Amino acid sequence: MSAKWEKKGTNDGELTFEIGTDKIKEGLDKAFQKNKKNVNIPGFRKGKVSRQIFNEMYGEESLYQDALNILLPEAYSNAVEEAGIEPVAQPQVDVESLEKGKPWVLKAVVTVKPEVKLGEYKGISVEKQNTRVYKKDIDESIEKKRQSQAELVLKEDKPAAEGDTVIIDFDGYVDGKQFDGGKANNYSLELGSHSFIDNFEDQLVGHKAGDDVDVNVTFPDDYQAKELEGKKATFKVKIHEVKEKQLPKLDDEFAKDVDEDVDSLDELKEKVKAQLKDEKETEAKNNVEDEAISGAVDNAEVKEIPQAMIDEDTERQMDQYLANMQQQGINAQMYFQLTGTSKEDLKKQFADGASRRVKTNLVLEAIVEAENIKPTEDEVKEEVATLAKQYGMKESAIKSALSEDMLKHDIAIQSAVKLITDSAKQDKPASKTSDSEK
Repeated sequence: MSAKWEKKGTNDGELTFEIGTDKIKEGLDKAFQKNKKNVNIPGFRKGKVSRQIFNEMYGEESLYQDALNILLPEAYSNAVEEAGIEPVAQPQVDVESLEKGKPWVLKAVVTVKPEVKLGEYKGISVEKQNTRVYKKDIDESIEKKRQSQAELVLKEDKPAAEGDTVIIDFDGYVDGKQFDGGKANNYSLELGSHSFIDNFEDQLVGHKAGDDVDVNVTFPDDYQAKELEGKKATFKVKIHEVKEKQLPKLDDEFAKDVDEDVDSLDELKEKVKAQLKDEKETEAKNNVEDEAISGAVDNAEVKEIPQAMIDEDTERQMDQYLANMQQQGINAQMYFQLTGTSKEDLKKQFADGASRRVKTNLVLEAIVEAENIKPTEDEVKEEVATLAKQYGMKESAIKSALSEDMLKHDIAIQSAVKLITDSAKQDKPASKTSDSEK
């Protein structure tokens, strides 16, 4: 077989290749076996006609299209390998010649992976990372735990304040008419939570249990219910109860209540400090990685990214996002209804960053090649074991779902990321720390 690649544009070209006579014979034999089952010829039982009679009746050329369909995938794949190109989209294949007794000649218009001209990717300057845990960080974390332990206690004949919870009935009207979804009974609402639109909650502050309040609001112009967009509404509200938070004392008993592994408030603070330290170090590592990779990508040059690669990335991101929604019990149709968006809206959302994501992947693959990174069999086994543990699957299932080439590609990309990150220099001035953080 001979294959010839001729570049025509930045990422496009023509691949001319042949299918040899031996392969053509194999393809014609398979095409005949496929077609003879449906042939009715007088004197022969259906499916029992001989090849010679078939050729006399219909001509061998009648098998060419089926034979070509059978042979083309392997022939194209071999031609791609021989030409040393990396297609990134389905080719447009045209027949140049199907002459009897000679090799068949085909020509494919192919879009290939773009060339990457690497710049500096080692020693990228990144911002200094601050992993210090401040007293205020610990206090805020402890306070969140304290808030989670708060109890709601009835306020007797006292007005509601921000932070209180009210139990209410409400009934909404637009232009003097009730509207769907605007009514509820015994609804629990925390004032200041901004759960409701506009300044609804603010208008309940200062009122007591038993009060009837008319709350006037205006729906946002981009409200999910189109018929209510920009409309003025009045809610007739009945306040049944007002409850305030009663916070526990910050003492050793509180500490033991929120964490059974500690015996005092001081121990809880030390444990929280250690947890916050781990979180900050992980965040710092991720920040260095993101900034270093971004720098390497900025330093690299890719003349033009094929639209096919951008489209593929966009579709993949969408599929992954909707699959995650499905795992939470929300199918695609439900998601679009709940968010008031469409598939086109979601596609646009992911298309915005597709070009950058594709370039990042291209640069990382170029670094893998430049550094001659080749994962070992032991690394592949370790990756399979890690994925199996991560997803709670058997290793055999991971191997079935992911080919060895896919696993090696992912491991190599991870190695390239590590190389860039480990060599990064934290020498850019860090963001100024305010006095309140000290």
